[in-house]
Amino acid sequence: MSGLVLENVGVRLGRKAVVEAVSLVVPAGTFLAIVGPNGVGKTSLLKAIAGLTRSDGVIRLGGTDLARLPAEARARRLAYLPQRAEVAWALPVRDAVALGRLPHGDPFGRPTAADAQAVARALDRLDLGAFADRPVTALSGGERARVMLARVLATETQVILADEPTAALDPAQQLGVLELLRAVGVAGGIVVAVLHDLTLAARFADRIVVMDAGRIVADGPPATVLTDRLLADVFRLRCAITEIDGRRVPVPVGRIPG
Repeated sequence: MSGLVLENVGVRLGRKAVVEAVSLVVPAGTFLAIVGPNGVGKTSLLKAIAGLTRSDGVIRLGGTDLARLPAEARARRLAYLPQRAEVAWALPVRDAVALGRLPHGDPFGRPTAADAQAVARALDRLDLGAFADRPVTALSGGERARVMLARVLATETQVILADEPTAALDPAQQLGVLELLRAVGVAGGIVVAVLHDLTLAARFADRIVVMDAGRIVADGPPATVLTDRLLADVFRLRCAITEIDGRRVPVPVGRIPG
């Protein structure tokens, strides 16, 4: 599988440019974390890749211009997990996860054996088997978040786009989800995730892109990107540096006024 390529991607909301001239090449086998302060264009960039907002520039996957694909074909290649994803109806968890299979077949047809197997794998990977017959609306916020990620996994796409996938989870579940996303990259997929926790981003991502004011201001391995100077200038943070599993990981210890 070839990589994901962005060439001069821009997004405007009304008259305001929220993403400007973003160019990236993300090879297969990469877990890329996008970090930055609030309101700098991270979610808008992710939505542009997913085809959910109008954008300038070109976005290619495997050499194919994604803008030229029908929505269903695009959905077979990229799966998007939004912030605070919800299911409005009291669907059983198994059925909610099975919605991820819709791009692969007739939405009014019967699920295939391949669909059932993909759903079972997704439930197992998120440790949701015991909840399979329970209504999603009866679950806690963290459990619902895991169901929504399982729906994305069930799609079995080349690319996973995840916007704050750990936001509603307790610390143990955060670690589990990020281990899972890293495993997707190790297996040859592409994961692009917006993360706010710099410690977790540095620990799990292969590569970090830092955004500020709609632009990329740093891009590379976590240890080389998250320097004391960048953490101070972009995030207004003082951080202590520790090492976990051989990785240099910043831990915020104080704010810098200004």
